[in-house]
Amino acid sequence: MKVLIAIDSFKGSISSIDGSKAISLGIKDVYHDAQITTLPLADGGEGTVEALVQATDGQLIQKEVTGPLTEKVDAVYGILGDGKIAVIEVAAACGLPLVPSNKRNPSVTTTYGVGELICNAIDKGCREFVIGLGGSATNDAGVGMLQALGFSFLNEHNKEVGLGGRELQNICKIDVTNIHPNLKDCTFKVACDVNNPLYGPNGAAYIFGPQKGATMEMVKELDKGLKNFAQVVLHEMNTDIHNIVGAGAAGGLGAAFSGFLQAQLQSGIELILDIVEVENKMQGIDFVITGEGKLDGQTSMGKAPLGIAQVAYRYHIPVIALAGGVTEEASALNGLGITSCFSIMNAPMSLEQAMDSKVTFDNLRFTTSQLFRLIQAVRMKEAGGLTAR
Repeated sequence: MKVLIAIDSFKGSISSIDGSKAISLGIKDVYHDAQITTLPLADGGEGTVEALVQATDGQLIQKEVTGPLTEKVDAVYGILGDGKIAVIEVAAACGLPLVPSNKRNPSVTTTYGVGELICNAIDKGCREFVIGLGGSATNDAGVGMLQALGFSFLNEHNKEVGLGGRELQNICKIDVTNIHPNLKDCTFKVACDVNNPLYGPNGAAYIFGPQKGATMEMVKELDKGLKNFAQVVLHEMNTDIHNIVGAGAAGGLGAAFSGFLQAQLQSGIELILDIVEVENKMQGIDFVITGEGKLDGQTSMGKAPLGIAQVAYRYHIPVIALAGGVTEEASALNGLGITSCFSIMNAPMSLEQAMDSKVTFDNLRFTTSQLFRLIQAVRMKEAGGLTAR
């Protein structure tokens, strides 16, 4: 029996690494000599660094950087096993959880720390970058990040503008003479699963600003700043950053990465699966186990379980998906590569109990064990033998 375990984290409950351990134990309860490959997954959001570092035998790097409110924070990023590729979740340096709810204000929050992480990785020899967008507390169009990389954004008095989304309206000129000397040798791949433009009714400020603490009046001002910034970039660099698909992601970081760093913005799970070379890991596999906290209609929109299932489908490998909750909408996944879906909940309990990491671990192990007892029984019957004890 050869099994590939490739699950996303059950957010707020258990990491993909610990969840994989539980599933592995459940399989071993039945098939003691099973050959198991674990491949922690992420879709470009939370858990991406941990998953890729684990999958490639890389290392985690801790670095003190400028947080979203300009205070110092300890951020973690990863360097993959080859020592050449850095993987960064922007939320580690400018994430919403880093800002107390009563201080959330995208007019003042900055992405400067993201640029500091990039500089640190460059200094450690990295020239390739994998960036996970999402979860930011910012709306500065990545200007803070770019300032940390040496770009200068000047006001009408030829003075450097300050930090935060409110400063975008003051930008009149861009100076690139002092950018990091090694930046030209770097390539960026960005996991981005939204398609919002930079500004306007569907842009960064209007769609994502309110959840970051912006009032409607603030949203209008932030949107004006994003539009001004886009117009300055178009005039100064002859680059249209507004209409880039995904420009509005992470408060406009999508525009900064694509327009200034020539990054490729692509589906998060497709990017992750390509990096971990998942195709090679499918060879000779009997079953794939995938899953996440909840399987629903959103899962079919390109999240991790669907991504791994579609690869397995090409190799005619059955895919079992496990989750804390499985909605009726998840039945659509049966036509997209997932053979069957199962909830790991086996008794009535409160949400708090269900989210407990030990409960989740035990439920994953138990459910997996029962499923593989069934698989074993069917296989033995087909072989003409006795059913499992």
